[in-house]
Amino acid sequence: MAHILLGITGSIAAFKACHLASDWSKQGHEVRVVMTAAAQEFVTPLTFSSLTHTPTRTSMFTAGLGSSDVADVPTRPLQIAHIADAKWADILVIAPASADIIAKIACGIADDQLTSTVLAYAEGPKILCPAMNVHMYANAVTQRNIATCKELGWTVVEPESGMLACGDAGKGRMEEPAGIEEAVDGLLLANRPDEDLPFKGLNVLVTAGPTQEPLDPVRFLTNHSTGKMGYALAETARDLGAHVTLVSGPVALEKPYGVDTVAVTTAQDMFDAVRSRFDNADITVMAAAVGDFRPVEQAADKIKKNGRSGIELELTSNPDILAWAGEHKRPDQTLCGFAMETRDLEANAAKKLNGKHCDMLVANNLRTPGAGFAADTNVVTVLTPGTDAESPVIEHWDRMGKGALAQRLLDRLAAMRAEDGRR
Repeated sequence: MAHILLGITGSIAAFKACHLASDWSKQGHEVRVVMTAAAQEFVTPLTFSSLTHTPTRTSMFTAGLGSSDVADVPTRPLQIAHIADAKWADILVIAPASADIIAKIACGIADDQLTSTVLAYAEGPKILCPAMNVHMYANAVTQRNIATCKELGWTVVEPESGMLACGDAGKGRMEEPAGIEEAVDGLLLANRPDEDLPFKGLNVLVTAGPTQEPLDPVRFLTNHSTGKMGYALAETARDLGAHVTLVSGPVALEKPYGVDTVAVTTAQDMFDAVRSRFDNADITVMAAAVGDFRPVEQAADKIKKNGRSGIELELTSNPDILAWAGEHKRPDQTLCGFAMETRDLEANAAKKLNGKHCDMLVANNLRTPGAGFAADTNVVTVLTPGTDAESPVIEHWDRMGKGALAQRLLDRLAAMRAEDGRR
């Protein structure tokens, strides 16, 4: 988890910073907030103190604590809070960043708590999230100052276009919290030490979600997969330093930041996407719930009931993507498959592990509490090849969140590759 120093300046967009502080705190990051005097006219320091459980920095002369944060600031030696905060921070984010703060940063002015902290923050990633009137943003002086900030190493999260608080319409609305959080995640990842990135330099291919096989323009065959497990694997592999490609069936999840996401619909679409990318993958994790069958024919128009009590539907097999990958993988590639069962889990999973030439197979039973589709948790049995095909190594893992499971599975795959000299 990171130390995030959040600077807030005078803008109606200051309310969005509340979401940032809250989200980062919930994610386990330590957050400290520095507010300008103008920012305090929009949101009180107490709000951020409550969200971060840390006193909000507002003044150069009370060790960074504003009078609205505490009932009484006791007499004590002056602390150089802006220096301490600058050394403490892993990343500095100013959101919203007004035209005034951008100009001060470009000129090196340090006349309050925030600008002094900025000047003391010598190293590390730093982000500006502009928020202002469209004409102020487009002004040549502001654009010059933004360019100067970029030259000084700042990452600028461009504002959005839309209706502004002043009534004008155009570019100037601060990016939404989700977009800013993605940018912060990306910079934190890029600045992590190599020892925390066991997958650095590796290409990881992940499949996720269901497939849909159309019956007619209205209906399709599918399953209950939500893609949560595959998306957790893709995000975790990204955080471990990998270049990740996620081949995803139709899901309601947001595309993960920093992951190349390829949207597909049918099993054939997914097979084509995997086949064209498999040769470049060091690790492939097949977490998608691929439909085994599809209709032989797709009706050109909606199939009408027309008083019929039934309908005959002829199905044919879809490509077996995992089997194809197992047949084509090189010795330097690692392949992990998934299996959802409703009975005879170990026997069926062992057959799949060996028959599809997997290095690891992750199996679960739909009827096990906490292990079914759409849940945020999973309960899995992990199989790896044993001394002979009839005796795989079988481990039963207790229920855990899908994010934690993704981390544990990828840690195991990294260890397997290290043991085999595949890095």
